[in-house]
Parts: sequence; C-alpha cells; structure tokens
Amino acid sequence: MKRNNLLRGILLFGLAVLCASCMVGRRQMKSPELNLPDEIVPGKGDSLALADMAWWNVYTDSTLTALIERTLAYNKDLLMASARVRRMQALKRIARADQLPSLTGALYADTEHNDYKGTPATDDPEIGAKVQLSWELDLWGNLRWANRQALAEYLATVEAQRAMQMTLVAEVATAYYELVALDQELAIVRRTLATRKEGVRQARLRFEGGLTSETALQQAKVELASTATLIPGLESQIALKEHQIALLAGEYPTMRVERETMGLQSRLPAEQPVGLPSELLRRRPDLRQSEQELRAAEAALGVAYADRFPRITFNLVGGWENDDFAGLFSSPFSYLRGGLTSPLFSFGQKKARHHAAVAACEEARLSYEQKVLAAFREVNDAVVAYRNVRAAASLKRDLQQAAQKYVELAQLQYFNGVINYLDVLDAQRKYFDAQIGLSNAVRDEYLALVNLYKALGGGWGVERSE
Repeated sequence: MKRNNLLRGILLFGLAVLCASCMVGRRQMKSPELNLPDEIVPGKGDSLALADMAWWNVYTDSTLTALIERTLAYNKDLLMASARVRRMQALKRIARADQLPSLTGALYADTEHNDYKGTPATDDPEIGAKVQLSWELDLWGNLRWANRQALAEYLATVEAQRAMQMTLVAEVATAYYELVALDQELAIVRRTLATRKEGVRQARLRFEGGLTSETALQQAKVELASTATLIPGLESQIALKEHQIALLAGEYPTMRVERETMGLQSRLPAEQPVGLPSELLRRRPDLRQSEQELRAAEAALGVAYADRFPRITFNLVGGWENDDFAGLFSSPFSYLRGGLTSPLFSFGQKKARHHAAVAACEEARLSYEQKVLAAFREVNDAVVAYRNVRAAASLKRDLQQAAQKYVELAQLQYFNGVINYLDVLDAQRKYFDAQIGLSNAVRDEYLALVNLYKALGGGWGVERSE
C-alpha cells in the first residue's frame, strides 16, 4: 500500500512537471526587422572600431582622465542608476522565488469562550504548531514569463547604467574641451587687448608729434574698447562651464576645475575605424537596453496571455494541535489541499489586458528598430563631422599663419608711411578673427572625436585599474 502511494506521488509529481513545461504565448511575438547594411558607413568596412579602445586611451589628457574618474565615482545620476540596478536585481530574485514552493511556519494559542443558551458556559482552548508548504503549478508558464520579464527589466537597468556612464564620459570630455577652448579664447583676447593698448599709446605719440590726425587715435581707442568688452562675457562663460563640470562631478559650484592648455597645432588622426554593423548593436548599451525592454514587453505579453487560463495550487499542511501543552506533541495532524482557480467572467478585463500587452510589445519592437536606425545615423553624422572639422582646422591653421604675416607687414608699412592706420586695424582684426577661428576649429576637432567615440558606443567598458 505504501509503495503504491509512493508511486502515485511520483507519477503525480512527474505529471505536474510535464505540465509545467508548457508555456503558452510563445508564437505571439514578432521579431524585429533590422535588415542591417553590410557597412555602418559606406566604404568603411573596418573590423575594429575606435570604441574598442578604453576611454582613458582615447582621452590621453591626464587632467581630463582624472576628472572623468571623479565624475564616475561621485555623479549623483550614475549613483541613482546603480541603486536602480540593485533594486531591480532584488525584484528579479522575488520573481524567480515565486516559481518555487514556499514554506511557512506558525505557532499559535487561543481560547474560545462559548455561552450558548440552554448549555453551561465553556472554554475551548487550542494550542498548535504547524508548517505549510504552498506551491502554484506553473501550468501555462505565467510564473516563468514573469521571471523572464523581471530578468529583462533588470538587464535593461544594467544597460541603462552603462549608457549613462557612456554619456557622462562624453559630457565631461565635451565640457572640458569647451572650457579649455574658452580659456584659450580669453588668452587671445587679453593678448589682443595688450596689443590694442600699445596701439593707442603709439597712435597718441604720433598724433601729439603731428605725424597723424586725431582720427587714427580715436580709431585705436574704439578698437581697444571693443576688445575689452569681450572679456566679461568670456569670464562668465568660463564660470558657467566650471559650474557645469562641478555638477557632473557631484560637487558644489565652488569646485576648482583643473585643466591644461589647448595646443593649437596638435592634430588628430585623419581617419577613425568604425567597425561592423553587428558589433555596433553589441557595443552600444542604449541599443542593448532597448532590446531588453523589448524582451520585457514580450514576457509581459506572455504573462497577460497565460493569465487567461486556470491556475492550480497545492498546499501541504502538517503539525501538532491540542487543547493543552501536555498532549501537544502526541496530537499530530496533516492534510493536502489542491485548488483550481479559473476566470469565468470579468467583463473583458483579461482580454483587454492581453490586447494592451500586444500593443505594448509592438511599440517596444518599433522603438528598438527606430533606435537602431538612429544609431546608424549618429555614427554616419559623426564620421562626416569628424572628417570635415579636421579639414576646416587645417584651413584655419593656414589662415592664422597668413593673417599673422599680414599684420606684421601692415605694421611695418605703417611705420614707414606706406599705408594708413585703417589698414593696420584691418590686418589686426583679421588676425584676431583668425586666432579665434583656429581655437574654435581645434575645439570642434576634439568635440567631433568625442561625438564619434560616443556614437560608436565607447566609454562604458571595464573600470580603469591603476
């Protein structure tokens, strides 16, 4: 008899496991239609990519790398993203535990006083200890779908954290290069201001000596005042940029931002490798996040579909129960209970939830496809921008050298009386504009490198180890 009961139990358990292996809703999802091109950028079939390099090897300025490390350690948004990952990890564990039986225990004691009409009053005490094993048979896969949804949502937050790190590295590098360029521009303005002051002094001497009219002196004063008005605006921009960097680094605006000077003659490589299309999908964490969000939506659709079918639960309870402590452990009890819960009529709620999940899944799929298209556009835009700003920087260097030669010749001819002072001012203005233009071109060159590195998915890899 005992052997037969054991065999029935084993058969029942095997049947339950076999039924639990069924997951409805598998064929409802439509796969993303990417149709990836053979090359990210036409004519560039690189096997490697700039983004394969760690960010500290791309941004070789030691002051910048220290600033990025500080930002990654203390940025509040990144720390919040890390906390969000830990929260989703805990929720994932909860969803996984829902698939397993739960075991609870209880100790209880109570007394019931009964005083019914026609009978003497009585007290009915009860003391007990019991253990309950509960398990929901995952017949249609609703618990497994829920587990897959929790896993995908957790992985999406992991990728979101990586995407935020990628963005922060780019934001810090961008702000740093803009700040260094502003410093360079302010230095150019101050040098020009000193030149303008010297020009006013010489114009005054020549006017007082009767060599020129007062017009030349006033023109020199106008240029001096015009140059001086640029300084407050630049100092304000520098202060605001420092405040931006301090916020990124999780500091108050009083933080002192260390930086190096910009080398106007430095040159970046003419071309940067962009890699393969499949590698772009693998490398960019924002695309991987969108893919996990699609998987979460697919799992939510599976949950909604499975929720329309009956649920089976088992409860095994055992323990001891008596009316006094003396006979407690000599009064064991146990029972097994099974339950079937099935939706009968809910005014279309479950069907509507399923339709909503289908629409959400379709929305997530289209969102993923759109982000893939946008990523390819970003890389192509960044490649074009990088190529063109390098060409522009080269031309601006030639312009700056020509303007410098022009102003030297103009000053020499003015002192020899060949040309008037207006020609000197014109040469100085052109030289000033050429210097500012070159400074901005070098800045744009570095910013284009930052944008290309980010577009390719660089900047979120393994942490730097000293």
